[in-house]
Amino acid sequence: MQKLFLLRHGQVPQITPRRFIGCTDVPLDATGRKQASAMGLVLKNVPLDKILCSDLGRTKHTAKLVLEARGTAQKAVPMPLLREINLGRWEGLTKAEVEDVFPGQFEQRGRDMGGFAPEQGESFAQVQSRAAHFLAAMEKETANTVLAVSHAGFIRTLLCRVQDIPLANMFDVEQDYCHLNLLELVDGQWMVRFSNQHAEAVAARLA
Repeated sequence: MQKLFLLRHGQVPQITPRRFIGCTDVPLDATGRKQASAMGLVLKNVPLDKILCSDLGRTKHTAKLVLEARGTAQKAVPMPLLREINLGRWEGLTKAEVEDVFPGQFEQRGRDMGGFAPEQGESFAQVQSRAAHFLAAMEKETANTVLAVSHAGFIRTLLCRVQDIPLANMFDVEQDYCHLNLLELVDGQWMVRFSNQHAEAVAARLA
């Protein structure tokens, strides 16, 4: 049996109106930093054989704060497979700006959540393909317990694949900032033991 903890990065600055971030590098805010440290304390006594993160700053910083709170000398290994979706020319734009600059594309995306890709970007189906490659790599991983710090879009597509949820319904799979998921590999099949749990709930589950 192998355990895979999947953690979404901590909160980033909240901007109104909201903008598409995708793989744009944005920092954690003060709340996000506190969330990461709190999760690290919860995981302090959980054996973690390997720590991975996407190569974006917000996941690397989250992983660093988790490890500092655990009081370990371990380092997180950046893994590009864990990156958030690339939204191409939509990145940095508001919904209204997307509708103005790219007429009809937002509605097109809503009709084909898996297959639609913005210009110079990728689709959620392509992100899910990355997630499949990641899971395949984890099946060959010699470490018994892995923590991977990633992003909401990536984690949602992975959980959809494991649970046979259509990508059209992917936003029904909740993934809040710095919430944790646990998967176990049992007889060659990934099983979701819990999903989207905040630090206090994880502490209760692991007690």
